[in-house]
Formats: sequence, structure tokens, C-alpha cells
Amino acid sequence: MSKTELFDLDGKIALVSGASRGIGEAIARLLAQQGAHVIATSRKVESCEAVCSAIRDSGGSAKAMSCHIGNPEAIQNTVDTVVAKHGRIDILINNAAANPYFGHILDTDLSAFKKTVDVNIQGYFMMSAAVGRAMRDKGNGGSIINVASVNGVVPGDFQGIYSVTKAAVISMTKAFAKECAGLGIRVNALLPGLTETKFASALTKNESILNHALQHIPMRRVADPNEMAGTVLYLASDASSYTTGSCINVDGGYLTV
Repeated sequence: MSKTELFDLDGKIALVSGASRGIGEAIARLLAQQGAHVIATSRKVESCEAVCSAIRDSGGSAKAMSCHIGNPEAIQNTVDTVVAKHGRIDILINNAAANPYFGHILDTDLSAFKKTVDVNIQGYFMMSAAVGRAMRDKGNGGSIINVASVNGVVPGDFQGIYSVTKAAVISMTKAFAKECAGLGIRVNALLPGLTETKFASALTKNESILNHALQHIPMRRVADPNEMAGTVLYLASDASSYTTGSCINVDGGYLTV
């Protein structure tokens, strides 16, 4: 019996935002391992270049680019550059996110509110629309995957505006999926649970907060970023060819409690 080619991404062009570390880095590495040419973006190109260098050293193909997804002009310039170079974008991973405020929702200041909304809602929307238009113009469809959060289903403690934006990402995923299905563009979401990243360090590095959080996770542990990448590979590949509008929890059972 031969091995399945369902997860083969040879020749695919994949754009991954927020790829300099954590979940984004793990996704970029796995997509490249499966044969995709990965364009890894973040605000600071130097941090993405380290990831891309490691991918190339392992025999993969990757290019680092600077893109602040809170800036619509930067988004369009990035998409235009990639399409001009490669002719298309087959896979988009919206992963870059902002969470500048950890505290009571009543004390959320306007600057933290705006930054979180600009990146997590506006950024995801504008990036999805820009890449979606490129996919439509090429006529070969594609896969868009949004990294949301379980906080979009059950708001996280002291993460009010972040949780609100992630709920919006879940709704956005379904809206894009519904309208883009006829174009052959599939749109799905990953909902990570508590994962060991710099982004989540306010939770994982505080022993009392962490112990409280683990009581609500049936698997009783924090996820490794690599444990998120496999679901993204499924959604990016032909293995999920009839899957769109889905929001997949990868949370150690958190949402079952």
C-alpha cells in the first residue's frame, strides 16, 4: 500500500503572517516540510529571516518579508509583491495577532482597544480579502486558514477585547467561507487552547494562573506550538477538500468542560 499524498504541498505558495515564533513558526516549518514555498511575514523581517534560514538549511523553501497586518497598505503591497513574483498564492495563514492588554475589561484603554481590533479584525479581514481576490483572479481556488482562539468561544479572564476580536475571527471565517465557496476558496479556522508561546507567557509563566487554567483542561497540560501545525496542514491540503467554514478546536479538551 502506497503512502497517501493528501498532505503533499509540493509547488504550493503559502503566505504565513506572524511567522517569526510560536504557532506561526511551527506552521511555516511544517508547510515547508511538506513541500510548500513559504513566505513568512512579521513586522520585523529579521526575526522571520531566522525562521526561513532554518527552513532552507533543512532543505525547504522559504522567503522572509516584512508586513504589519495592522496596516492595510502594507497588506496589499505584500500580496501584490508575492503574486508578481510567484503568480499566485495558494494558501494563506492569518496568524499574526495583538494582545497588548491583560486586565479587567472595564479598564481597557482606547489605544489597546484600537491596536487589538486593527490587527485581529481589520488585519485578518483585509488580508483575507486581498489574498482572496488574488485567488479569484487566478481561478484555481485556495485555502485560507485563520488562527482564532478558544477565547473566541469562552472569553478568557482579563482578556476581554482580545476575546471579542477572536469571536469576530470565528464569524469572519464563516462569512468568507460562505461567500467564497463558489470560487473554490476554502476558509477555515484553528482555535488553539493554551499554548506555550511568548504570546501566552502572561498565563503560562504565572504559577497560580497556570494551575487555575490547567484545572479546566482535561489533558492537564499546556500545548506545544507544533501541536497546532498538524491541523493547519490538514486544512491547507487536499485532505480537507470538502471542508470549509469549520472552526477546529485544538485545546486539550478545554471546550468540552
